[in-house]
Amino acid sequence: MKIKSVVILFISLFLFSCQDENKIRLIEQQKEAKKKEVIFNNINKGWVFNIRPLDPTVQGKINNWMEWRSFLTEINQKPKSTIGAFQRKAKVLSKKSAELKNNIPYEFNKPQIISRITVIETKIKSMDLFINLTQIQDDKVVKIISEVNVEIASLQLQLEEMVRRTQIPREAGEPDRIQIQDTSRAIPNTTIPKVAKVE
Repeated sequence: MKIKSVVILFISLFLFSCQDENKIRLIEQQKEAKKKEVIFNNINKGWVFNIRPLDPTVQGKINNWMEWRSFLTEINQKPKSTIGAFQRKAKVLSKKSAELKNNIPYEFNKPQIISRITVIETKIKSMDLFINLTQIQDDKVVKIISEVNVEIASLQLQLEEMVRRTQIPREAGEPDRIQIQDTSRAIPNTTIPKVAKVE
């Protein structure tokens, strides 16, 4: 009789403890769901890329730069449904930003353009990293998005500046003066070896 009552007591304690664990687990899941919802809402609000249109002259010169067009198309399409959609978009943007250095139009394939593209690529890779962490750092993701906007604007301004400089008329004789100052065209200073006289 005593054994039966002890067994019943243990079974009832076990059932109560299981119910308590289920309640605790359910509360934890609800907290985690709310946390993910807050993160999603913060990233959703902060995911705004402001890319202004380029000057028509510059646009005409980069129309064949397919990597730039593909990057802009991708960055202008905002994910909507889940945090997973934002994570996938960040991976795609990271890939597209790395491709920007391919096929840069000749007149823009200069260090000042390449360095700006490298900065954009680095920022987007950082965003991809922070959005794909186990504990997503939404504040850092939103901050990096604003930094990417600044860097893209800087690249666009540099493109426009380079075109503007080519449109400045040159003074008479300026190309000749530039050629004269070009040290790479100078005659190399080579000494002629002396030949020993034979007697």
